[in-house]
Amino acid sequence: MTERTIGWGVVATGAIAHNVAGDLRQLENSRLAAVSSRLLDRAGTFAREFGDAATTAYDDVRALVDDPAVDVVYVATPHAQHAPVVEQALDAGKAVLCEKAFTTSLADTARLAELARERGVFCMEAMWTRFNPLIVRLRQLVADGAIGDVRAVTADLGFVAPADRTDRLWDPALGGGVLLDVGIYPVAFAQMLLGAPTALTVTGTLNEQGVDSEAGLFLTWPDGVRAHLDVSLISPIPGSALVMGTTGRIEVPPRFHAATTMRLVHAPGRGIEESQTFEWEKEGRGYVPMLRAVAQAVRDGRTECPEMPLAHTVEIADILDQALAGLGVRYPEPAPVVSLR
Repeated sequence: MTERTIGWGVVATGAIAHNVAGDLRQLENSRLAAVSSRLLDRAGTFAREFGDAATTAYDDVRALVDDPAVDVVYVATPHAQHAPVVEQALDAGKAVLCEKAFTTSLADTARLAELARERGVFCMEAMWTRFNPLIVRLRQLVADGAIGDVRAVTADLGFVAPADRTDRLWDPALGGGVLLDVGIYPVAFAQMLLGAPTALTVTGTLNEQGVDSEAGLFLTWPDGVRAHLDVSLISPIPGSALVMGTTGRIEVPPRFHAATTMRLVHAPGRGIEESQTFEWEKEGRGYVPMLRAVAQAVRDGRTECPEMPLAHTVEIADILDQALAGLGVRYPEPAPVVSLR
């Protein structure tokens, strides 16, 4: 039996939307049903590039959300505009896949997670790394005790952002800064393996606009378990990750958030180390496994994916909220929905 086709509605037409829509074309039984942008001609260009003759272009988010051809609303706006779009979609009973960071605050994230549960509607943060087959394998290896008890996690990620201070990465009104844009990957990696930490220490640098340009986080759990995370928008940090256990370790070379290889190292006692390498040939730009899982969840009538449940999104938001507060970052109130045309 042919599975029903899932219609996707894409809100915003920036770089991430282009990458995801390109990968969407690799899925069977999924299509771009609609796209929304502040500029109608931009939406039309996007629709022609990634859609078909029936794809509708809008310059209004509400019109896209209300389109009966749209089953899943993919939110690709800047961080600060996520919350009002997600709320509209959930209120309309539409499934939601929202880019990370889910919102700019723990309060909004927790509120929307609860709204999704109340409505019984699928909702997920677009943490594509969680669906990468290598990361899925890593989680299983850890769960199976392949490296004993996890004692420490390290992860780093960074790049040199544009010097133009009008770029969204530096704009506080759009949720700019390193923690929400880059830091979420190492934070989500540590949370995936260890859950919510019991304590957090953060250090970093704010620029003249009051957004975080670099940060170092030290997270702790009971019995001395720890994670050290470094992120930057002003240094080209490699992007590696390491999971250290009592009988071995797992190494994920740069860039871990889009992993194509990893190494399991066994080091029992004082014996000679033995290693095993795992590889994955990326599908498209790497979003295909996540998009496939979301489409299937919606077909099956499920409201969450086990790889990235809403409870994890809330825990990650809590960590980021604490780190932002520790650095003194304060975001203005999100833009109202009417401005998202």
